[in-house]
This record gives sequence, structure tokens and C-alpha cells, in this order.
Amino acid sequence: MDTHQFTNTLCLLVILYSAAIAKDDDGWLMKAPTEVRAMEGYPVVLPCSFSHPHHTHPSSMHVVWTLGHGRAATVLFRCMSLNNSQLCQSKPIQDQRYRLEGNHRNHDVSLRINSVTLKDSGRYYCRVEILGHPRKSFENTLGTRLRVEAAPRILSLSAEGTEAGFKAVCHVQGSPLPDIQWIEPDGVQEGDTSFPLSQDATGQYRASSQLLDVKPGRQYICAASNSLGKDQATLYLLPPSPERLTAKTSFSLLVLLLALALGTKLLLALGVGAWVIKRRFSIRASSVEH
Repeated sequence: MDTHQFTNTLCLLVILYSAAIAKDDDGWLMKAPTEVRAMEGYPVVLPCSFSHPHHTHPSSMHVVWTLGHGRAATVLFRCMSLNNSQLCQSKPIQDQRYRLEGNHRNHDVSLRINSVTLKDSGRYYCRVEILGHPRKSFENTLGTRLRVEAAPRILSLSAEGTEAGFKAVCHVQGSPLPDIQWIEPDGVQEGDTSFPLSQDATGQYRASSQLLDVKPGRQYICAASNSLGKDQATLYLLPPSPERLTAKTSFSLLVLLLALALGTKLLLALGVGAWVIKRRFSIRASSVEH
């Protein structure tokens, strides 16, 4: 590694480290990583520690973790430690997926989340509230971005009928957002451009793709892939059954026979009517001559 590259790397590390520390003028300091990555279905720990300028540890304190910041924040976890208690007690209604991983008496208020899902992705903030102290609370204002990653999973694969024929629609989920391919016996087919189904502050992790001009009696495979794995599902459209074809043919033949019968009767009726009219004119003409 040359001197220029080493300098750039060192500057980057300094930037990342400084971004993980929040400090105020009163001597309070809170340290947390700017980003944590996790796998769907596994537990994850969001580290957070703090220090303060006082010689003694606060006797009573609250620990609060929120998803989001400000008025839009959602409180996920809150516990209370009163009268120098070694336990930080949370309420019984607290979601059991969240618990304090660190020891608050050692200035460690890290949060553990069990069985994370893609919906847990977002920015988390830890806060310490000191009871009976002029400085009531101190928060990691930078937050920790949690990125939950997951292998592709096909949510549904179906066929839809339109006036122009049939189309296949495939819905997938994963992070990073999966790529979608359509495969037929003839090889890979081009579907329309995949479009996101869900996108918000947590990032997009669902997509959909459709394949037009799907023919009955053929097999279609929707294949999804990202850096963590692959998934696929098969769609087969049944051709019309012989019974239906026979019934349809019989019905069409019956309609044709009825139409022919009605047409024949109409022609006979017209012929008889014409003959009767002609006959009457002939009789009248004979009467006038006599």
C-alpha cells in the first residue's frame, strides 16, 4: 500500500469513527456504530455505550431505544433502573423480541433484537434519561442504521387473463433487491422491467415482474437471485380439456343446426307465402276475364 492510499484509508477510518461518537459541551459522550448488518431470522445486537463527567453513577435512570427520530419516532424498548438497582426493569407489555444486552451500570445500554425481519431495517437511536439531574437525557443523535439482508423468496406466482391473452406475474422478496428472470423450455425470456412494490424509509425489498403472451400448455419458471442465494417457482397453464373442447364443439354444432333449421323453415314459409299470393292473383284475373 503506497503512502497516498494509506493516508486516504486512515482518513476514512477517522471519519467513520468520529461519526459513531456523539459528545456535548457538558462532557457527556455516547458511542454507537453508524451501521449494523444482520441476517433475516437471526438475532442482532445494536451496540451503544455512554460516559458522563460525574464521579458517581446516577442512582436512577431510564434506557430508551427508538426507531426513527423526533416526533415520528417509535419507542421500541424502555427500561427503568431505580435506587442503584442492578436490573433495568421493562414493562410486561414490552415486545419480548427486544431486551437490554449490555449492563447499564457499566455504561453499556446495547439492544438485542431476536429474529429480525426485513421490516426491522431502519435507523435506531439510544437514549439515557437521568432522574433528578439537571441534564435529564442524552441521546445518540446520529443513530445506528440497521440493514437486514435476506436471500430471495418468491411470494407468489400466478397467471392472469386479459383481452390480449394470458400473462404471468411473479412477486419476490429479498435484500439486496433480487433480480428476476423468466425461463421457458426455449431458454431465458425477457419480461417487463421489474418494479418495486414496497419502498419507504426502511428501503425497498420487494419487487414484481410480469411476462406477457403466456400460452396454455407450456411451463414457465420465475427465478429470483441476489448475492445471498436463489429461489424459483414453476407455473404451468393447463390447456383446455378434451371434454370442454367436445362440449364447445357440440354446442357450436347444435347452434349451427338450429340456425339451419330456422333458416329452412323461414325459406319454406316465404316460398309458401309467395305461392299463395301468386295463386290468389291468378284466380282474380280469371274472374275478371269471365
